[in-house]
Amino acid sequence: FGPDRCKFPHLVNLQGAMPGQYSLEPSKHTLSPIVTGATSIGLKFKDGVMVASDTLASYGSEARYKDVCRMKKVGEYTLLGASGELSDFQYLGDQLDELADEDWMNEDGCAMGPKEYASYIGRVMYNRRSKMNPLYNQFIIAGKKKDQKAHLVYVDHQGTMFEDDFTATGFGSYLAMPILRNEWRPDLSLEEAKALVIKCLQVCFYRDCRAYFKINIGVCTGDEVSISEPIAMDHFWGHTAWTEKRLEDTGSVADTW
Repeated sequence: FGPDRCKFPHLVNLQGAMPGQYSLEPSKHTLSPIVTGATSIGLKFKDGVMVASDTLASYGSEARYKDVCRMKKVGEYTLLGASGELSDFQYLGDQLDELADEDWMNEDGCAMGPKEYASYIGRVMYNRRSKMNPLYNQFIIAGKKKDQKAHLVYVDHQGTMFEDDFTATGFGSYLAMPILRNEWRPDLSLEEAKALVIKCLQVCFYRDCRAYFKINIGVCTGDEVSISEPIAMDHFWGHTAWTEKRLEDTGSVADTW
């Protein structure tokens, strides 16, 4: 049953115009993120551009899925990294696959690169935000088309979009960005860039309870786009301050502080 169109025309218009809780079928809209990914890091280096993220997808506060790649190759020259709701990332990935297939079927000798895909993603995110039904993600779009300049773009769930030399999503926008500001250089080699993103993700792993110690690293060089197998980062939890027993029953509450 719905509202009487004669008595309440304003309600009918509201339901048609505003998805989400006002929708006729709210179960078909993401009202809040369920399965989420944490930080992604993106940076340019001397020969291309790099994206890295851990492999954990959290179900609320539960570390539920530990072997999830939150990166995707798009077209021939572009790499997409994502934080936030995994189902929304998969949805956008399907849309991009259709766009890439359509681009290929034109058979005109041209192929879209990271600049074109970033523009498309930015418009999709702003369009969904304007319909009050956003995709709950933060994206890093990275790539290098042949001998052109490397391209690195950040896009969030509100359609905010900008290009930079390095960027981070999720908790990494607070924990990793200071490290990137201090240590990034435009002439970084491939190995130096890998070491820097690993350092950033190690800090996130220690400080963010939605992070994980296994990571994927994606690289775009203009000739190819590659995503590594999961890499286990070094980590150490044996510091005395963490292992010392301080809550044993001593008879006094004050002794435990």
